[in-house]
Amino acid sequence: MPQIAQLGEYYASQIFWMLIFFAITFFVVGRGMVPKVMDTVASRDKQIAEDLATAEKLRESADAEEEAWRTRENANRAQAQDLIASARAKAGAATAERLSAAQIGIDADLAAAEKRIDEARLAAAAEIESVAAEAARDIVSRVAGISLDETAARAAVKESLAHG
Repeated sequence: MPQIAQLGEYYASQIFWMLIFFAITFFVVGRGMVPKVMDTVASRDKQIAEDLATAEKLRESADAEEEAWRTRENANRAQAQDLIASARAKAGAATAERLSAAQIGIDADLAAAEKRIDEARLAAAAEIESVAAEAARDIVSRVAGISLDETAARAAVKESLAHG
């Protein structure tokens, strides 16, 4: 077979050129381009690490600022609550004072009204007694034909009203 006899001639030549091509490729790509790519990757990794470290520092700083703000906010809130409690206490004291003054006035008005009512009740009772005494005198004089004096009629009416 003639094809197999030619294999040695062409096979050695193809292996030679393949080794040359791979050697050139190895030196161009492996020694020229790969180190540059690796340097770029390393540079990016370094930049990312630095950015992450900076971000971590900034996050810690922001956390510290937030904690300080929360502390100030809580202190302000406590101060506002104290002011509200103080205002409520003052308003309560002022209201109690006004209520006390109003109660004193109401008590005075009530005492005066009770006194007027007692006077009116006594006057009404006296009026009823006098009307009843006159009516009793008139009834006794008409029915029995006896004339009673006013003091006796009043005494009889008082006794009747007292004992029911």
